[in-house]
Amino acid sequence: MLATPLTSAEIEGIRARFPILRREVHGHPLVYLDSAATAQKPDSVIDAESDFVRTSNAAVNRGAHFLAGEATEAYEDARDTIARFLGVDDNEVVFTSHATEALNLVAYALGTASSGRGAGSHTDAARFALHEGDEIVVTELEHHANLIPWQELAARTGATLRYIPVLDHGGLDLDAAAEIIGERTRVLAVTHVSNVTGAVTPLDRLVPLARAVGALVVLDACQSAPHLPLRPRELDVDVAVFSGHKLYGPTGIGVLYGRAELLDALPPFLYGGSMITTVTMDRAEYLPSPQRFEPGTPRLSQAVGLAAAVRFVEEFGMARIAATEHALAARLLDGLVRVPGVRMLGVDNPAPRVALASIVIDGVHAHDAGQVLDDRGIAARVGHHCAQPLHRRFGVSASLRLSAGIHTTPDELDLAIDAVAGIRPFFGLGEGAGA
Repeated sequence: MLATPLTSAEIEGIRARFPILRREVHGHPLVYLDSAATAQKPDSVIDAESDFVRTSNAAVNRGAHFLAGEATEAYEDARDTIARFLGVDDNEVVFTSHATEALNLVAYALGTASSGRGAGSHTDAARFALHEGDEIVVTELEHHANLIPWQELAARTGATLRYIPVLDHGGLDLDAAAEIIGERTRVLAVTHVSNVTGAVTPLDRLVPLARAVGALVVLDACQSAPHLPLRPRELDVDVAVFSGHKLYGPTGIGVLYGRAELLDALPPFLYGGSMITTVTMDRAEYLPSPQRFEPGTPRLSQAVGLAAAVRFVEEFGMARIAATEHALAARLLDGLVRVPGVRMLGVDNPAPRVALASIVIDGVHAHDAGQVLDDRGIAARVGHHCAQPLHRRFGVSASLRLSAGIHTTPDELDLAIDAVAGIRPFFGLGEGAGA
């Protein structure tokens, strides 16, 4: 049962906290429907990052002076905030530059474990090593960031990369998944929510298949973390990643959750200061997670800003945010499917979804369609959204994507749907052409 959606008054209050929403574009109030690419930031996030730089900036974990202690406390408090948000332990939260780095970190570390190379205490990593004949399974839904690192890992280790195909309606072929995930599967890497269709992946059907054969489960939660409750332990995944900038936080920071047993066993991804216990001229010994994966000067103000973003969404509760988006998703889909000449990618998939839709307009290139919306002050995404294989599966090279955020109103969606309905006539196509 869904929680109570946010009220209109609450959404208006939320909108007042996003300064960029007061802008006009081409003489129209900004309608921002590109949150799937990057979300806007509320005042509390902007202020938290700025205040840290203005008053508390110092190198963490390295100094005995007052500012160093204050900065270290702020940084680790941010980690604690993220851990509570995910329902995990602090040592299972690693800060990275973005989700792409987090996925590469895991893939590269598995590759290093597989090579048997690397100095330091990596002896526990051998049980996660991949060998020729092993298999890595992904899906046809994946963003390039959750595909290319696994392609490279397969090439490095001699493993085989396999993928779960997408059916015509846009959902995964679960019958095929049951055949593909087998005794040779060592890793299952899957998106939580498609950044093209907005559909939620049926993890309850996929994860047990991986668990039955002892495979690691890696979850790309970039498109779910801002919109749905995210509890990696409840989902029974070994790794989950998301980007701060999609969760109303700063750019330049991502989060890697990993089971403590896994993170403490894997070799580091990058090497340097702040992640070691002992260094000689011949070798080094490494700290446990999360420090072993955070060498050098960490992302200080960004972590503080991301913690502020998490506190912001927690004011309303992720369950209520999800319920609100459920209603917005229905409104968006119902409106778009009624527009003549518009094809929605994955519209027939019955899976739950967030308020995100990608469309193709007959006779009009996605970039041209996006320009028409931009002229009316509507910010939307055009292109393949870093998901070329999925677009190829749908028989198109690009699409126009509309994606909502916590500040999106039903009226804004109606404006966007109306604008989409006017695109083909604008180019002299369909009903009303030339009027």
